[in-house]
Amino acid sequence: MVKDIPLFPLNLVVFPREELNLHIFEPRYKQLINDCLLTKTTFGIPSYVETRIEYGTEVKIVEVSKLYEDGRMDIKTSGLRIFKVLDFQNPWDTKQYAGGPVELVECIDDTDASKAIRIVELCRELFEWLHMQEEIGLGETAVMYDVIHKIGLKPEEEYQLLKMSSESERQSYVINHLENLIPALERAEKAKEKIRMNGHFKHFDPLKF
Repeated sequence: MVKDIPLFPLNLVVFPREELNLHIFEPRYKQLINDCLLTKTTFGIPSYVETRIEYGTEVKIVEVSKLYEDGRMDIKTSGLRIFKVLDFQNPWDTKQYAGGPVELVECIDDTDASKAIRIVELCRELFEWLHMQEEIGLGETAVMYDVIHKIGLKPEEEYQLLKMSSESERQSYVINHLENLIPALERAEKAKEKIRMNGHFKHFDPLKF
């Protein structure tokens, strides 16, 4: 499906079902948001992480949390669908902001419940290592997008996740990342302990031959 939508490029990745809070202050984007509110339409956030405009996520405005006297605003948005930009027009028609036709990408919702549980388990282990378990609470109903930006993925890796057409494939990618990251943290922690012990008197049990 192809549709024309306003485009708001950002140097980040937004995923479907992810909640994103934005502070709107540039005149062109104040115009974009006001137009969307007036017409009750969505807009797109192309991910500008590989120095080009290609893939992004369509989002809807959930709430205007605060409106400032000078027209700035704080808004809450929610990710809907992934799209591929067919033609990035900047400016778009008579508007100050960019826009153009995008093709909505068909994603397979094959979420694997066992993988979802595994992701929560690994995230809890990771946050314990980082001493962040109290800052980032994870309930039994937590989903991948609650923590996706907090598990050490590079923007380019998040972008690769965005372009995947299968939810199960995304889950496997995240699990593989965490299963490699956590042992690396363990090795780093042991290395720190060895460094701390340098210069200290050490007690060793005698070896038995």
